[in-house]
Amino acid sequence: MESPTQTSADYRSLVGQSAPKALSQFFGFDAFKGDQEAVISNFLEGKDTFVIMPTGGGKSMCYQLPALMMEGTAIVVSPLIALMKNQVDAIRGYSEDPDIAHFLNSSLSKVDMIRVKDAVATGKTKLLYVAPETLTKPENVDFLRSVRLSFFAIDEAHCISEWGHDFRPEYRRLRDIIQEIGQFPIMALTATATPKVQHDIQKNLGILDAKVFKASFNRPNLFYEVRPKQDALKQIIQYAQKRKGHSGIIYCLSRKKVDELAENLKVNGIKAVGYHAGLDARSRARIQDEFLMQDVDVIVATIAFGMGIDKPDVRFVMHYDIPKSLEAYYQETGRAGRDGGEGRCIAFYALQDIEKMEKFLSGKPISEREIGTQLLQDVVGYCETSLSRRKYLLKYFGEEFDEKAGPGWDMDDNTRNPPKAYEGAELVGKALGLVAASGGKHRAKFLTDVLLGEKNRDTEVYAIGEAEKYFGAGENDADRAKWDSVVRQLALQGYLQKHKDQYGVLTLTDKGQAYLDHPEPFTLYEERDMRVTMLDSQTRKGGALDQVLNDMLVDLRHKEAARLKLPPYVIFTDPSLEEMSTYYPIDFDELIRVNGVGSSKARKFGEPFLKLIIQYLEDQGIERITDGLVRSAVSKTGNKVAIIQKIDRKMSLEDIANAHSKEVMEIVENIEQIVSAGTKVDINYLIEEYLDQDSVEELWQFMLEQASDDVQAAVDEWEDDYSEDEVRLVRIKFMSDLAN
Repeated sequence: MESPTQTSADYRSLVGQSAPKALSQFFGFDAFKGDQEAVISNFLEGKDTFVIMPTGGGKSMCYQLPALMMEGTAIVVSPLIALMKNQVDAIRGYSEDPDIAHFLNSSLSKVDMIRVKDAVATGKTKLLYVAPETLTKPENVDFLRSVRLSFFAIDEAHCISEWGHDFRPEYRRLRDIIQEIGQFPIMALTATATPKVQHDIQKNLGILDAKVFKASFNRPNLFYEVRPKQDALKQIIQYAQKRKGHSGIIYCLSRKKVDELAENLKVNGIKAVGYHAGLDARSRARIQDEFLMQDVDVIVATIAFGMGIDKPDVRFVMHYDIPKSLEAYYQETGRAGRDGGEGRCIAFYALQDIEKMEKFLSGKPISEREIGTQLLQDVVGYCETSLSRRKYLLKYFGEEFDEKAGPGWDMDDNTRNPPKAYEGAELVGKALGLVAASGGKHRAKFLTDVLLGEKNRDTEVYAIGEAEKYFGAGENDADRAKWDSVVRQLALQGYLQKHKDQYGVLTLTDKGQAYLDHPEPFTLYEERDMRVTMLDSQTRKGGALDQVLNDMLVDLRHKEAARLKLPPYVIFTDPSLEEMSTYYPIDFDELIRVNGVGSSKARKFGEPFLKLIIQYLEDQGIERITDGLVRSAVSKTGNKVAIIQKIDRKMSLEDIANAHSKEVMEIVENIEQIVSAGTKVDINYLIEEYLDQDSVEELWQFMLEQASDDVQAAVDEWEDDYSEDEVRLVRIKFMSDLAN
């Protein structure tokens, strides 16, 4: 419910009122959400408070309303400039007085800084958002000591914990800085905190006695799905094409992948844009506004995007790359479906992505490496589990969930398609017996290593003593993936639990001990093979090649080549014909999505091929897969326009390469890709640097007579007369002039 705009006197009159009346008078709401009223009442009594409330649950109201109701200025510590600006703009929207809220960070000029401090000093400002780095500066500490403050609120408090997904060292100094300024009530707020992270936050801030308000982490309207990372790009494009006009966010771990994926979406008719920290502040702000105003449907982003973006109608969040922790995954997926409508959360999982992140961690200090590895293992467990993903996710955050009747119980891929069950009493007995025999002091990997008889520094000591009988006891029962699955299922079902202080360590529960005392049949579930390798993802085909049609298209290409007096490969390459024989394009728009077929080539040569495909489908009575084709953008497309512009300015290859921090050969490859996508380029000036006219004509004639565009064939034919670079330049001109 919207409130009428307030006057400057209105918000000052809120001091001392009841929370419901203040809520109605200033914000125009008739009732609080969830635990908001209880949180605010507790805090108004001067008690430290810890709020764990999922994204979209109304955390900001928990400190905004008390700030308006108490004397003095509330200090809100926030990690991102964009987040501060959004919060300040939001609170100012309820008041005619812009001084009601300000932020203090490095983006302000000296003049602005003076104006903000003056508003705080004169008591006009009720909420001052401060970056942790700004708060630690001595001059700001001195200033805050000189003014009247009401309390400190630590937003995104998970940044304090090394076990959190967004650890920031400067957050660890907040307690000391606050104590230097004075004694004030503290409210810590976060959307994601495991029991371990929660304890870490409270201990570091010195609020172990704080009352904890923990809302349910369950978002029943979100559908969770994990897919093997096979043809992920094609799947993403097809998914977005079917949902044009719907808002979505796609997360990648690298800026390069963001740019590539955004470009591929755009060339397939999707209103998409990339977002990452490499963009300037103005560009990032513009992109956020375009997304909020629905001028852009899909944001492809690194983790730099999302915090503080309050867009209620995001219909899907996809992870092209698996995130580094389940906290990050939960927070990012939480940006979907804030309006209560269904949100789809799809993650693509491949083992080599995990291996890449583990390799990256190997160069970190030991403590950081250990933390990062354990967080990754929890992500792997979520991706590979065969049981309810919702139950797994909520269990991770210390919340129990009834996977058969709880809210949203059927909103994930595993519960919609139940896995195959098998009798696992023998495996369960060995796994639980090992935990008991080894004292409940070890992580899942150790348990699997011992059961498989894996000799290493950690396990060899367990080849003797109480756990001796378990060393290698499971190597004939199951492989590593299956034993990992058994341990995960036992933890998920409450037979094992994670140690509160030692992250990742599994201990036996009373339920687990009871099973060891009285064994009985036990149902386990087979896990789907999610461990996609690089080889799998590179060799998997998107559909079945129609060999009969392919032969007909090859024959047609031969006839067209003879008629036009061109080499067959100039018309369409073999891979292009194979893709036509797989997805049956029947019009121009579909044809240009075929790899290697640009718009110029499609217009120039496409008509007889489309006619043949249409006639073939009619004769054979074949029903097409209409969503199979996606168009590939030129590789490294972020440089495409810049390279073309430099060619137009007749810059040398060396200068172009230097401008893009690349080797000359890479630039030549980029130009080849640009031409193969259907763009005509004039590189005569480049060729003239290397070859005379007679040499160009000689190579041109050779290419006309060749059956393929094999560069090496030309190099071999002319022995040492022409280098590979020279042949490739002439081939670029040849393809640009004849094919485009």
